Parts: sequence; structure tokens; C-alpha cells
Amino acid sequence: MTGTGKTVLLTMAVFALEPLPFGAWLALIPFVKEQLALNKAQLAIALLGMPIGVIPSLQVAGWLMTRVGPRRVLAVAFPVQVLVLCLPLLATGLFSLFLALICFGCVVAMLQVSLNVYAGRLEKQRSITVMSRCHGFWALGVMVGSLLISLMPGVTPLLAVAYISVPSAIMGIWAALSLERLAGQEGGPAPPRRALRSLPPRLALIALCTLAVSMAEGAMSDWAAIYLAERLPEGATHAGIAVSIFAGCLAAGRFLGDWGKVRLGVVVLARSALGLAVVGLLLLIVPLPLWTSYLGFSLVGLGVSVGFPLGVSAAAGLDDTHEGPNIAIVSTVTMLGFLVGPPLIGTLAEAFTLRTGLAALLPGLFAGIFLAGGLKPR
Repeated sequence: MTGTGKTVLLTMAVFALEPLPFGAWLALIPFVKEQLALNKAQLAIALLGMPIGVIPSLQVAGWLMTRVGPRRVLAVAFPVQVLVLCLPLLATGLFSLFLALICFGCVVAMLQVSLNVYAGRLEKQRSITVMSRCHGFWALGVMVGSLLISLMPGVTPLLAVAYISVPSAIMGIWAALSLERLAGQEGGPAPPRRALRSLPPRLALIALCTLAVSMAEGAMSDWAAIYLAERLPEGATHAGIAVSIFAGCLAAGRFLGDWGKVRLGVVVLARSALGLAVVGLLLLIVPLPLWTSYLGFSLVGLGVSVGFPLGVSAAAGLDDTHEGPNIAIVSTVTMLGFLVGPPLIGTLAEAFTLRTGLAALLPGLFAGIFLAGGLKPR
């Protein structure tokens, strides 16, 4: 195997290992909601902890990517994620859950920026297309993490999370430190600072397009299990399968994304995928038989699958000097959408219904279809 081939495999392995604990958390949200006796509005407030945690961590992420390098950041953040993931399960009320998710958000932000900066530079320096497949492995990790929780009904949530997160952290540390040192990754000078007015205009279009996609992805990740739990008969214990279906189709779409990018082109692929997401969301919003909700989860998963990988690749291709900061900006906006979407949906769900909350995602998806032209390569 060539050096590039080994690096690609290791990169995909890190993308798959990092979200395993996150997938487990998503499947446990209904459990935490019930244990703490939270209503939808209270859960929405608690979920705001993650985006609030993202903000301070982003202030140091760009500096760390250059001075320390994503490999080392990943190696440190993997074990830290194990510890912070236990905090939401130890929460005793709304406030402690809110604080726990702030901590979790800080770590998740560092992991996500590190992964995307490394993969973006790998694509450019090796002239290969791997971003969509890398994110396919990330979605696969979310699916496996949520599925494993569903398959351990007799184990306490804290112990189940430990069974998933500890082995993934050990393997993640090894994989991260085994990654090839790419040019400019570690110990280099920071790129010159840019004023806001000097940022490429297309960067805003890319970020807004990925924002629309990520809000839908985040909302489905956090609320799919609760949506299904409300529709299943009382006492049903497999509502977490909704997250697995969504994440599985998210992964499938991303594994096909690099092929679709070559065959269809970036803009056609992005707009076609977002159209599928709109159809899937309508299946969840309109009162239809239960089986259509499973199809809805599937179509939304496929529909939002390629938006973020295409956005990261487009940001990396804007210039060679600020590729890292460009990727960090897109990752930041995307992550905020991923984390702000669920509380927004929860607030609307408490005031009206969960279907009404999900309907609020439609304008963003239509805007994403319009803005997808900004993803076209230079």
C-alpha cells in the first residue's frame, strides 16, 4: 500500500472513531429527558449548551491547528471526550445538563475542526477526492454508536457509554498519531490575519449553504428518536432506531458523494440532494402512516449527506494561504447550525408541535438549493 493510501485509510478511521460516543449520546437523549423530567422547551434550553461550548473553543482552534497540529489535538481530545460525555448522564437537573453540554461542545468543536482541516489539506496536497467518503465514515460512526446503545438494553447508560467511548478513544489516539505529517500542519507560522472585509465573498455563500444543511442534520440527529417515540405505542423501547436509520442513510449518501461529484458536478449533486431532503422532511411533517416516517428519515439522511463535505472542499480550494482558516470558518458555521438547530426545533415543538418545529427547516433547505451555486470549484 502506498503512503497516500495508508494515510487515506487512517484518516477515514479517525473520522469513524470520533463520533461513536456522540452517536451514543444522541440515542440517549430520550432517556435523559425522561430521567430529568424535562419538557421539550427545557430540553431545548439544555441543548443550547453545546453551541455555547463551541464558541470559546473556536477562539483557540485555528491557533492550535498551526502551532500544535490536528494530529496532536485529536490525540488529546479523544480521551477528554470520554470524560465529558459522562457529564450529561450524571446531570441532576436542567442547569447541570446545560453545563455538561457546554463542556461536551468544547471538545466536539476541537475534534471537528481538526478532522476537517486535516482532510481538506490531504485532498489538496495529494490531488485526491476523499472528503465525502471521510464524512461517510463519520456518519457511520454516529450510526454505530447509536445502534450499539440500542443493543445494550440491560446495561446502565453510563456503563454503556464507557463500553463505546473508551475503546474508540484508545484506537483514535493511535490512528491520529499514525497520520502522516502533511506540509504546514505542525509547528509552522500562523497565516496572516485577515480583516472581515478581505474574506472571499464566496466563503459566505459556502458557509450559508452548509449552515442550512447542518441545521437540518442537527435537528434530525437530536429529535428523530423523540419524534419516533411519540408515534410508537407506549412502552416501545426502540425509538433510537430512528437515529440509526438517519445516520445510516447519511453515511450511504456520503460514500456515494465522491462518485456523484465526478459524474454530476458539485452544483447539480448539491441541489439534487437538498431536493431529497425536502421530500423526506415533508413525509415527517404531513400526517401519514407510521411507515412513511422511516422513509422520511432515510430521504433526509441522503439529502443532507453531501452538503458539508462539498462545502469543506470548496472552502479549501479558495486559496492556498488561508485554506486552514477557510475550512475552520465553514466548519464553525456548520457546527453552529448543527447545534443551534435542535434547540430551535425544540422551542417550536413545545409551543406548537414537533411537526411544526421540523417544518421550520424547509425555508433553510430551499435557501440552500439557491446558494449551492457558490460550491462550484474555482
